Amino acid sequence: MSEESLPADDLPEYAERVLEVAELIPPGRVMTYGDVAEWLEESGPRQVGRVMALYGGAVPWWRVIRADGVLLPGHELEALAHYRTEGTPLKEASRASGGHLPRVDMRRARWDGGERAESHT
Repeated sequence: MSEESLPADDLPEYAERVLEVAELIPPGRVMTYGDVAEWLEESGPRQVGRVMALYGGAVPWWRVIRADGVLLPGHELEALAHYRTEGTPLKEASRASGGHLPRVDMRRARWDGGERAESHT
């Protein structure tokens, strides 16, 4: 994820739309890359992930995640701090997994885009 952000005039149209969806996700909730693509009815999870990697630093990037709830590699601690501040439901890491970081509890945290913004087309 790049911390750089470009003026809206310099963003590709699709990137603008992805970032707008990221901004709609309520605190404490998440959408997967695939959810965002489905919500936009365009492209797929990889394209959404690419947009977030290149331009997502100016939006709540931690709210757009992998479907398995794993924290964004390289940004785990920053994301975890946001999740804890926002009260995002988490699943503590199991001892068997060997990992020490929790995952997002997708069953409880996933936002379906309900109450979509009136401007969505």
